[in-house]
Amino acid sequence: MPIEPPESAWVFPPAHTADEHGVVGVGADVDPGTLLGAYRSGMFPMPLESGGPMAWWSPDPRGVLLPGDLSVSRSLRGSCRRYEIRVDTAFAEVVARCADPSRDRGWIDNRIIEAYQQLHVLGWAHSVEAWNGDGLVGGLYGVSIGGLFAGESMFHQRTDASKAALVGLVGILGDGPDRLIDVQWCTDHLAGLGAIEIDRDAYLERLPGLLGAQGPIWPPQRD
Repeated sequence: MPIEPPESAWVFPPAHTADEHGVVGVGADVDPGTLLGAYRSGMFPMPLESGGPMAWWSPDPRGVLLPGDLSVSRSLRGSCRRYEIRVDTAFAEVVARCADPSRDRGWIDNRIIEAYQQLHVLGWAHSVEAWNGDGLVGGLYGVSIGGLFAGESMFHQRTDASKAALVGLVGILGDGPDRLIDVQWCTDHLAGLGAIEIDRDAYLERLPGLLGAQGPIWPPQRD
């Protein structure tokens, strides 16, 4: 079971008060209690710019993936057979690969790396990893609260490796009305995998049921 950290000293404005860019507020810290409080309120952290002040976002529309809507093409199904999916065996390395400064629009700085490592130690943040003979070649990480998986970032160094990790994540979460993957913004890449946009109010209305659901076991038990 995850360990509940001390509550945050900060009080967030309501998520629906975000500005036209989706920013609810700027500042605060990224202690575990602050991060969990933000997710439970419908927000997530991301600096306004690389190395800049931390902002708390609640975009409208919100990108989400319902696990049952994941689109797995024939070629992706074939790719999945080339990778071994592991969970929480290389969390720090997955975050480090996602934080590679050579990637476009890099935003994961040392504050984020240290903060999510703390959440991982407490049992809230998890990685789903794609491995082959070359080692770790793709993966994703995020925060699991009840039936919500708040995805933060993903990377790949081999074809379809991050997609295979996403397929693995869906297998862990299962399907149903109390399961949802928050992808924050729906990119063309994610839309091709079945992600959709919903308006902020719809996301916030659904959030309490997701948070109150019985979540999956991390790491999943093997038969």
